[in-house]
Amino acid sequence: MSRRFPVLPFLDPVRVDAEQRATAHMAAALLLDHPGPDHDAQLAGVREAAASLPGAVRDALLAFVDAVGAWDLTDRQAHYVQTFDLRRRCALYLTYYGAGDTRRRGMALVRFSEAFRACGWQPREDELPDHLPGVLELSARDRGPVPDVLLASHRDGLEVLRSALHGYGSPYAHLLDAVCLTLPPVDDATAARFAALLTQGPPTETVGMDTPLLPFPTVRSEVPA
Repeated sequence: MSRRFPVLPFLDPVRVDAEQRATAHMAAALLLDHPGPDHDAQLAGVREAAASLPGAVRDALLAFVDAVGAWDLTDRQAHYVQTFDLRRRCALYLTYYGAGDTRRRGMALVRFSEAFRACGWQPREDELPDHLPGVLELSARDRGPVPDVLLASHRDGLEVLRSALHGYGSPYAHLLDAVCLTLPPVDDATAARFAALLTQGPPTETVGMDTPLLPFPTVRSEVPA
């Protein structure tokens, strides 16, 4: 994580009710997933749903919709892979920021799986349970405290991801803005962890080669920053 990005100010939260927060999180969950054949329909659905949201959240979502709506699907898919699959600063796996690819991450992933089950849901079979789109979908569907705890306890990683996306000039930065606008203010402890991540990056100790705890690597070989 050697490239330096401007340190963005934390966003002041916007007042949203439970329904608006669920709408914003479901919109971000859909659009942070890999663009598929139904992506145009998803963009149209988010554009329609965004009308019910407070101005700053609505504008952030629509900024993404307007930006990628001008691209064809092949370009959207290529940008997604380039952004999220090949850059460690842009990992969509929340436990990566605090645990890296170390043995500690295995237990962190177990805790995410347990959190899903505590809410009566199962994580997606084709993704790790800390995958941000899945966590945001859980937040949209479950109004209990568990999704709030998952997002709050990994807010430092969300802010690193937001800063990196802005640094790379990716339209996906607007989606992270929309999510962070709906979350509580960043407290001092989270701000300190965020600063440490920017300086030091996630832990780099590798998982034991004989008995890896992770189903697959967080990202592919990183492209040059």
